[in-house]
Formats: sequence, structure tokens, C-alpha cells
Amino acid sequence: MIEIILWVGVFVISMIVMLKGADLFLISSENVGRILGLSAFIIGAVIVGLGTSLPELAVAIFALIKGEESIIISNAVGSNISNILLIIGIVAIVAKQLTVSKNLIDIDLPMLISSTVIFLVIVWNGQIDFGEALILIGSYTIYFLYTILSEKNSDEKSNNNKERISIKLIAMLVIGALALIFGAKYLIDSVVHIATLCNVKSALISITAVAIGTSLPELIVSVKAAIAGKSELAIGNIFGSNSFNILMVVGIPALFKQLQVDPITLQIGVPIMAVATFLFLVSGISKKIYLWEGAMFIMLYIFFIGRLFNFF
Repeated sequence: MIEIILWVGVFVISMIVMLKGADLFLISSENVGRILGLSAFIIGAVIVGLGTSLPELAVAIFALIKGEESIIISNAVGSNISNILLIIGIVAIVAKQLTVSKNLIDIDLPMLISSTVIFLVIVWNGQIDFGEALILIGSYTIYFLYTILSEKNSDEKSNNNKERISIKLIAMLVIGALALIFGAKYLIDSVVHIATLCNVKSALISITAVAIGTSLPELIVSVKAAIAGKSELAIGNIFGSNSFNILMVVGIPALFKQLQVDPITLQIGVPIMAVATFLFLVSGISKKIYLWEGAMFIMLYIFFIGRLFNFF
């Protein structure tokens, strides 16, 4: 019992260190984006979206090093579910209504649909090999470039910002990255030990506790953005993060070793992620996400947790 409490403590501390690292990275990344004259949506969808997914990527890399490959896909799938059902649900309730002025139908919705469909097709046989990893990474590269170029073509404003990227900003990026690395290492160690001591699969802990924990940066960013009336940033953050999770967080480790999908993730997590993404897309088409939709998302997340632990 004492050993379990000890490793739970390591889990909590590692998560705090990792999230603090993500926070430092995000603050500096946003400032860099602002200095470079990027739009709010690009900062949300690309810089912040990628930045808030760094915990998932760090966890994936150390899971690969530790030989716990099942954690990689479980965490990515669980994070996407948390991002949509839990985070968008909470943000929609906090903001009462999320409104996006950008025409998501033209660029961002199709890209998220494409990312999700590609991932679902690849993951359906229960494994991801080297060739499929290249497809995932290539898809994200196309998504990344297309998003940047489309935004640039639609907004040719010149950047008259006289600020320069300072040494302090670079230091924040480095410190944030190091905190992510060390936090992720000990997080994986704690997950493996807790799973062993409690006689449960590490993938189950990953798709729930780790996924929620690594999604906290997205929650913080999105809630702050919604409170500030920046719905576009809040939703753009989720678009960018979810695409990065299923394409890069899974694709990069799969370059080095074939990944096996845990049965729980394949049978429950993947279908729930597909449903959650579809509902998010339907809400996005109207360019508005209402309070009642947020409540529906949260109830679906509760159902997901219940199914994982056989509550119903």
C-alpha cells in the first residue's frame, strides 16, 4: 500500500512538472507567434495546438523507450476524447456559447476529418507499422503547411511589430522543454509501477488518468481564451492538438517500432473518439457550440469512463 502511495505521489509530481513545462513553453510560443505577426487562429491551431500536445509526445517517446508501446496509442486516443468531450464541454459551459468567425468549413473541418479518417483506417487492424507511420507524419506535414499557407493567402497583412525574439523567450522554451522531458520520464515510470502493483493494464491508466493530465494544458488555454472572448483561439487549439495527437504523437514512435493497439483502446477508445470527433464537426459546421452541447459532451465522457471500468 505504501509503495502504491509513493508511486501515485511520483505520478502527481511528474504531471505537475510536465504541465509547468508546457505552460512555460506555451507562454513563450505565443509571444514568438505574436512577434512574428501570426494571426490568432494560427497561434491557436498551430503553435499553441502543437505546444499543448508536447506532453502527449513526451509521454509517447518515453513509453517507447520503456517498451510500453500500448501507452502511446491509448494516450493519444484518450487525449483526443478528453479534448473534445471534456475540454470543449467545459469551455462551452463556461463561455455559454462558443462562436468562430473563421470559415472552418473551407479548411479546418476537412483537415480534421481527413486526419481522423486516416488514423481510423490505419489503426483498425490493431497495429501501426513503419509505412503507416510515414503516412501519418506525411498527413500532418500536409495539414501543417496547408493551414499556414491558407491563412497567409487569406491575410496578407504586413508585420510591423518591432519586437524581437529575446534570450529570455528562448530560455523559457528550453526550460519548458526540459521540464516536459523529465516529467514525462517519471510519469511513465509511475504508470508502469502503479499498473503492476494494482494488477491493471497500463493502457487503462493511460487512456484515462494520463490522457486527462496531458490534456490539462489544452483545458487551461481554451478556458482562458473563452473567458477572454477568444473563441477562435479556444477551438483552434483543439483542432491543432487533436490532429497532432493522432498523426505525430502516434506516427513518430511508430517509425522506430511497430505499435500494437491495446484491446480496450481499440474496442472502446477508438469508436468513442470517432463519435466525439463527428459530434465536434457537426457543432463546428454551425460555427457555434452552445451550452447544451457542452453538457452533452461531458455526459458522453462520463459514459466513456463508465464503459472503460464496466460501470454499465
